[in-house]
Amino acid sequence: MTSQKQGKVAVITGAARNMGRAFAEALAKDGCDIVIHYNSDASASDAKVTAGLVEQAGQRAILVQGELSKPSNVTDLFTQAKEAFGRIDIVINNAGKVIKRPFTEYTEDDYDEMFNVNTKAAFFVMQEAAKHIEDNGRIISMGTSLLAAFTGNYALYAGSKAPLEDFTKALAKEIGSRGVTVNTVCPGPIDTAFFHGEENEQSTAYMCAASVANRLGTITDIVPHIQFLASAQSQWMTGQTLFINGGFVSR
Repeated sequence: MTSQKQGKVAVITGAARNMGRAFAEALAKDGCDIVIHYNSDASASDAKVTAGLVEQAGQRAILVQGELSKPSNVTDLFTQAKEAFGRIDIVINNAGKVIKRPFTEYTEDDYDEMFNVNTKAAFFVMQEAAKHIEDNGRIISMGTSLLAAFTGNYALYAGSKAPLEDFTKALAKEIGSRGVTVNTVCPGPIDTAFFHGEENEQSTAYMCAASVANRLGTITDIVPHIQFLASAQSQWMTGQTLFINGGFVSR
């Protein structure tokens, strides 16, 4: 897969840390130049670390900051990518946010924030990807295995990620004739700061017990699947929602 990605360009949103950083490093090792998106000044130093990992792999990287719930910033992200590298072959729609609390305690601000980040921003990233991606390109959105679970306290997170499944099917149908594939990957609980920021010892133990291996997933459990979906070998897989979660089930 490495040689087939040589010379390709990947745009990765939310790439400053966690899974986004791992995707950037892995695709750089596969031969891609990387556009590293990050949201805020607080993430700038982490984004520079990601860029360093890409460069250590022998590839080029640019950093683009922007709040993607503003469509103009999404447009700017893709404009900068094209200006820097001349093409876009892979887009990983990775930026996201989670707020965990009981259904009755969410506020209107929580609702707006979650749907702005997880739904609105994701939609406009997919829209710009469809406009700019090369033929036979790859669009991958990151969802959540909570879409198939029966677990409380994640209503706005799971609810704001749920539209990705329908966005994916519609876009896959509309641009499939160009050889572009569009898929959504739904990890289970992953051992990252993103997960632990909303959890405690008890809830983490519960999530571990929900997998067949009695553990959280790791970033290395997810990365190979992203590499595959970004490759030529995945050309017959499109419009799909892939649950990659170690048999995660709610109990």
